[in-house]
Amino acid sequence: MKTAVPCYYHLDVEVGPQRVDQVGRILAAHLRFWSLDNLVEPVRRGAEVLLHAIDEHAVDKRTSIEMWWNGQHLITAVGQNDRNLRPDLELRPCLTHIATHSDGWGCCDTGAGRIIWFTRRARSGERVPLVPVGPDPLVTEALDLPREEQRVLALAGSAPPPEAAAVHESVVTR
Repeated sequence: MKTAVPCYYHLDVEVGPQRVDQVGRILAAHLRFWSLDNLVEPVRRGAEVLLHAIDEHAVDKRTSIEMWWNGQHLITAVGQNDRNLRPDLELRPCLTHIATHSDGWGCCDTGAGRIIWFTRRARSGERVPLVPVGPDPLVTEALDLPREEQRVLALAGSAPPPEAAAVHESVVTR
């Protein structure tokens, strides 16, 4: 049975107007590396919306971004360290966008700040990266006839069939 390869990525960044697009490109590159091309746009848009909101409303611009892929779901989490940033006020349009473009989302308080996460599910028929399985070993060379069979053929006074002799000669000459 083949199973999906779990993947994880973590990025610490200080958010600024020029960094939002750069972070989006970094996340897109990792998703493409994981062969999740179909999730690039929704994840990139969701992360960029969150980062723009943090850039606009937060005092502390340090942010951590994490992505987890388990073979069925991709979870993207953006953590920020500003206790004064209120999801119910400043982030309401951002969270509305995330709620409409994701399969699930949430916000939790860490004591030092908040983590906002959203998830996207791989639909049936979409490519899921699988654990590579090595090929079974192949026999690439012919083996000698067993000694008992050679002795029986010699005693019977008959020569081995031509194909067996050719195989035997090719093995001996190597």
